[in-house]
Amino acid sequence: MRIVVVGGAGTIGRRLVPALRSRGHDVVVAGRTSGDVHVDLTSHSTIEAMYREVGAVDSVVSIAAHGALDEFTTLTSDALFENMRAKFFGQADLVLTGQHHCADGASFTLTSGIFADQAWPHVTGGGVISGALHSFGLSAAIELPRGMRINVVSPTMIGDSLDAFAEHFPGMRPVPMDELVGHYLRCVEGDDTGRIIRAYG
Repeated sequence: MRIVVVGGAGTIGRRLVPALRSRGHDVVVAGRTSGDVHVDLTSHSTIEAMYREVGAVDSVVSIAAHGALDEFTTLTSDALFENMRAKFFGQADLVLTGQHHCADGASFTLTSGIFADQAWPHVTGGGVISGALHSFGLSAAIELPRGMRINVVSPTMIGDSLDAFAEHFPGMRPVPMDELVGHYLRCVEGDDTGRIIRAYG
């Protein structure tokens, strides 16, 4: 399959992209400032341009964009919207635009997070974004044309990111990277659609 991995140069991508290539897939890495093709998930025009450049791919995997931490007592609707621009609206746009460009039967795999299901301080935006992605994936699964599929992987803190995030989420059990990569591989290579895959360790 020909696969676009948006955010493929990041923490998950550094493990997922080689795994996909080892299984014989043709992988195009897309990113805002790195990769084979550039895309900014806050910009619809760059998403359109990416699809025109890569052609009718068989799968799109989004592992880009992280929601910012926030402080509820000072959180504003404007800040919440800004937080959602790439992580929610950008990922949704990959599907809404991609349905017109991708091959018949193509799959979309989006990335949400544990805060859709587990409240935690300083991640109101992350919870809202992830919950919205889950609802979007369920709706898209019954409406995508031409046999296309969509699934959402919802990880907890990732084992390879412990040094960067453990202090913000003390006591949270991480998901091993090998396990997480396996979830993405099954989304790409399997037949499921409309699944929310809770990779919570």
